[in-house]
Amino acid sequence: MKPARITTPGGSAVAAAAAAAILTLSGCGGSAAAAEDDTFVFATGKDISCLDPHVNGDMPQASLAANYLDSLVSQDSEGVIHPWLATDWSVSDDGLAYTFTMRDDVWFTDGTKLTAEAVKANLDHMVDPDTQSGTAGGYLKPYVGTEIRDERTAVVTLNRPYAAFLEVLAQPFLGIESPDALTRPQAENCNAPVGTGPYKIVDYVPQSKVSLVRNEDYNSAPPFARHSGPAHIEKIEWRIVPEDSTRYGLLRAGQVDAIDLMPSVNFDEAEADPAVELITQDRPGNPTNLILNTTRAPFDDLNVRKAFLHSAYVDAGINSVYFGTVTRAGGPLSSTTGFYSPDFEHVYDPDPARAAALLDDAGWSARDDDGYRVKDGQRLTVHFPYTPGAWPTAHQALVTQIQATAKKAGFEVLIENGDGATVSELGNRFEYDLRADYWNTNTADVLRIVFASEYTESAGFVPNGSGFRNPGLDAILDEALATDDPDTRRDLYHRAQQIVSDNALQLPLYNQASQLALRADRYSGLHLEPSLSLPYLYDASAVSPQ
Repeated sequence: MKPARITTPGGSAVAAAAAAAILTLSGCGGSAAAAEDDTFVFATGKDISCLDPHVNGDMPQASLAANYLDSLVSQDSEGVIHPWLATDWSVSDDGLAYTFTMRDDVWFTDGTKLTAEAVKANLDHMVDPDTQSGTAGGYLKPYVGTEIRDERTAVVTLNRPYAAFLEVLAQPFLGIESPDALTRPQAENCNAPVGTGPYKIVDYVPQSKVSLVRNEDYNSAPPFARHSGPAHIEKIEWRIVPEDSTRYGLLRAGQVDAIDLMPSVNFDEAEADPAVELITQDRPGNPTNLILNTTRAPFDDLNVRKAFLHSAYVDAGINSVYFGTVTRAGGPLSSTTGFYSPDFEHVYDPDPARAAALLDDAGWSARDDDGYRVKDGQRLTVHFPYTPGAWPTAHQALVTQIQATAKKAGFEVLIENGDGATVSELGNRFEYDLRADYWNTNTADVLRIVFASEYTESAGFVPNGSGFRNPGLDAILDEALATDDPDTRRDLYHRAQQIVSDNALQLPLYNQASQLALRADRYSGLHLEPSLSLPYLYDASAVSPQ
């Protein structure tokens, strides 16, 4: 039989239940059964510079971490928080103290017992400047410290109410690592972080592969898991295969069992293949975008920013390079994010006449012999440092198309290709005009991470790439974290989205998505964990032979 393509863009309970049912029952071999000694080969399209997701914080780290780290709490597909390593918790009336009670029967794979001390060690590690934790550390800006009440009780203190605290704690970026392992030099911990999860890392060859083996003592499966005890599959080989066609070719040839970053050009072929199952889901957060640097010319001028947004034919570009495999984004929140509003989807639709008028008003009324706008003898030039290897082939084609449509409006967009380290350093110094960006997270508080004044400083990288500073926006976002009332939060986050849209800080492109392809003739049960929609191999198992 042909496995179904599973697409759950909304994350609804019905969609999640349907996906679970299909994943459990699908596979050409019928019912699934664990092999005695098997290795699941997963090919990923992006390299991992450090396996510890506390350091820096990129999605490939979190994808791997979801399979060897457990978190304090878990989140279901409806956004509800449940126990995990913490059996329960309470919050003080002022919202500044969270008291967690830890499980008493869990050990890290290095033999260290899980205690309240692990909570303190991990949170302290994430906020330590030496860790350079741009993601986990960024989420923990309100963190003050942790008091150990007893072996199982940790009291975490914050400096302000933080309604999104439990949500971010559910992410693999904030997975709990062995406190003993965290005392090692960072380079050593980057190569072999230690968790309590269903797998443990046994080998890491940079730019090649990560080898994991089953944790035979695993007893702390989260509520979203579909079984308990050790994982079905004994070994995982997490292979780094950056080139799209090579990665997909390995899947078709049966040399790997699953891939991520499924190439859009091959979707139709994969759907027609009875041995392949597609598993796709849009991720919450700030969508894939081009962010405009407001700290220097030309994008320090609001009219110029608005003109650039109106010059871009994003829908046409997406249709021509993604072939309907991604969801167009129109505002600062992905459509799967809580408190998302559709009100901002068409504010900056393509409008050449409007773009021209805005540039005229900004003083860029003349054009040079090449058709570019000029003012005071200077061409309207936009510098765009870019790392092609960090983005799918289709994204590279899309930004080239945006470059072409911007030229018609009079912008000279210089796509300046460079290695990741160079482009990152330019980003930390705000030496760019455009930056390719996104931020995957399970809360509308992503608006604070990406646009609040406090995030214009680097912690390994600068989350607020626009450099936008607006005390009014900062106050609204802080107020949204000070209340648990959903109606109040919805109103506040709508106001925040309005300010971001009015100031033309980003050109939204498309929702980030998990797009996996599985050899369903050999395995079933691969699904996505709920917090960030990342591949979760714990429930995967070999399909019984015919």
